Amino acid sequence: MANKTDLVIVESPSKAKTIGKYLGPGYEVKASMGHVRDLPKSKLSVDIEGGFVPDYQPIKGKEDVISDLKKAAKRSDKVYLATDPDREGEAISWHLKELLNIPDDKTYRVTFNEITKNVVKQSIAAPRAIDQNLVDAQQARRILDRIVGYQLSPLLWKKIRRGLSAGRVQSVATRLVVERELEIRAFVPQEYWSIEAGLERVAPNLGFFKAQFHGRDKKMELHSEAEAQAVIDAVSQGDWSVARVKRQEKNRQPAPPFTTSTLQQEASRKLNMSPARTMAVAQQLYEGIDIAGQGAVGLITYMRTDSLRLSDEAVAAARSFISQRYGGGYCPAQPRRFKTKGNAQDAHEAIRPSDVTLVPEDIKKDLTAEQFKLYRLIWSRFLACQMANAVYDSLSIDVQNSGYIFRASHSSLKFSGFTAVYEEGKDEEEEEKTSPLPDLKEGEPLTHSGLKKDQHFTQPPARYSEASLIRALEEQGIGRPSTYAPTISTILNREYVVKEGGKALRPTPLGEVVTGLMKEKFQDIVDYDFTAQMEQRLDKVEEGATDWKALLADFYKDFDAELKRAEQDLDGERIRVPAEVSEEICPQCGKNLVIKSGRFGRFLACPGWPECDFTMPLVVEMPGKCPLCGGRLLKRTGKSKKTGKQYTFYCCERHTNKEETNRCEFMTWDVPVKDNCPVCGQTMFKKAGRGAKKPFCINEKCSNFTPEEKRGGWQRKPAAEGEPAPAEPAEKPKKTAAKKPAAKKTAAKKTTAKKTAAKKEA
Repeated sequence: MANKTDLVIVESPSKAKTIGKYLGPGYEVKASMGHVRDLPKSKLSVDIEGGFVPDYQPIKGKEDVISDLKKAAKRSDKVYLATDPDREGEAISWHLKELLNIPDDKTYRVTFNEITKNVVKQSIAAPRAIDQNLVDAQQARRILDRIVGYQLSPLLWKKIRRGLSAGRVQSVATRLVVERELEIRAFVPQEYWSIEAGLERVAPNLGFFKAQFHGRDKKMELHSEAEAQAVIDAVSQGDWSVARVKRQEKNRQPAPPFTTSTLQQEASRKLNMSPARTMAVAQQLYEGIDIAGQGAVGLITYMRTDSLRLSDEAVAAARSFISQRYGGGYCPAQPRRFKTKGNAQDAHEAIRPSDVTLVPEDIKKDLTAEQFKLYRLIWSRFLACQMANAVYDSLSIDVQNSGYIFRASHSSLKFSGFTAVYEEGKDEEEEEKTSPLPDLKEGEPLTHSGLKKDQHFTQPPARYSEASLIRALEEQGIGRPSTYAPTISTILNREYVVKEGGKALRPTPLGEVVTGLMKEKFQDIVDYDFTAQMEQRLDKVEEGATDWKALLADFYKDFDAELKRAEQDLDGERIRVPAEVSEEICPQCGKNLVIKSGRFGRFLACPGWPECDFTMPLVVEMPGKCPLCGGRLLKRTGKSKKTGKQYTFYCCERHTNKEETNRCEFMTWDVPVKDNCPVCGQTMFKKAGRGAKKPFCINEKCSNFTPEEKRGGWQRKPAAEGEPAPAEPAEKPKKTAAKKPAAKKTAAKKTTAKKTAAKKEA
């Protein structure tokens, strides 16, 4: 039996509450509230000449927490350091041991891949020593980033603009976005043509279908209208017949369980959650949620991992659940195993639910909206990865005429398999859906009811989204699971990159200038291979194969030389950031407004200052076209005259035109999306707000039109008769549903309450 004075230190109050419930009265569980000491921000805090000795200091504001932990550790016989199971968590445990002066014989390190009763008790029963290799790998990363940031950033301040920053991973991430933008600008569209044939059996009104031009024996590209017309002329004189009918069964395998990277990507695609928000909500699910009848329960395994490994117990539980819930046909004969990439760390399992029998819908009432959506995503993906393949009936028909082949294909779902639970999202456009094909025989004659040729142009590569940028960083071997979210937040906060149209990442002129300077003067820092190799060298430190101070010395030798050379080359020079010119016109002097940055963010200003001092909120171009006049759709902000609060609306670019003859009245509170209505082709919209929202068509003449009352969300009050569009939002309608119990607050309120409680306890 445990001694009553045994202390367990975790990082957060919510985790302390969950673990305390599992361990019972024999243990005192306290939270360190994250890091307790670090390198002070006021200086470099690293003695480079003395051998890269860090000057760690207690974090300001943590005095009460540290004092309380010291007292608790002193009166305890054993101290279990139970911080997160990664490099950073290992380092926090080491800092706690050093700062609290805990003797070696009292120090026990424990980790929890999942916070469940069995795992917590098993871990406490089998503690280990602090892994100094993990600590050193984290120290090396921290000092490396501090040196780069604190010695390189001042150069950017002197030569470009104050307040800028540089970093190993953020500089490479910015370079990826910049180089994609340069690709887009340099892209030259290539013309190509398609031909579609309407075909049917000789007997009229039987078996009509459409086939696309394919080529001859091999696929042909039609580069001009003349080439397309030559094909049409040839087949117009010839006979149509079925050349080949191919029927086959196709199997589709499920995606593997989530890693940190794939979870962030999928949450961005499906839930419209930023990587930072995804990790914050995942942390809540990992640390524990109050479930009715069960108390605090850790719902998922640790969320910072790049491993695809699953425990035998978890796989067995999933297979049993699948058989019972969906039937034996949905459970494959053998468990699925997924191979982890060679450069991945395999210390933890993939992200999965701690208990697969906790069905998301059953505990929905105990979760916030974000917690429910993310938990359902993780639960569904895990369950699907152990289910049977989806089976499709695939039919492909080749039709010949004058030596040319036209092809039609269609597939239909025969057995849903894993798709009964989950389908992976995609960054790219979905393939056009095809109609079912008639039952044709090879050699059967056909007639055509029309030939249609269309001109197309190749499209430039798409801008990165947060999801696709994370995938690119992972593919390049840049960063690790814990770095993706803060890296993207940093380049957005520093305004090296901005979001356009909701998801697309576009570099600013500032980001391009900084990247240009880094590529010219600090090639290693922004080199993809060098950054990836540095991650591998940090992994070697973790394995005990490389000395962390030798790694820092080797890096600093070249970095210091590059820094001195850059300062010499740029002596007396200041790099100008070109103004980002908008298409908005200054109403006072007629000049194009430019984008400026201020203490409250980016805004539009007249370049004629001080003669003209006009400014206005930044206008963001949205995807799609105005449904009334075809103009650009813009995101605008305004301020309520009643409350003074800022609000957002979307309108045509001609909405604010003062000339009545050229003014467009289109304005909406709904968000334009990149998808067009499949029936009428007009831009579709979705309700504003967090989370996934279903797009809808607003064209009243379209058969796909969705009435206001069926669009979901809450509706704003219409404008009074005789007024144009409303200038500010109406008040939100009061909810009529019964209030939730006090325990079911939002995550933000939960966190605030717990912090307050922790301070009182301290």
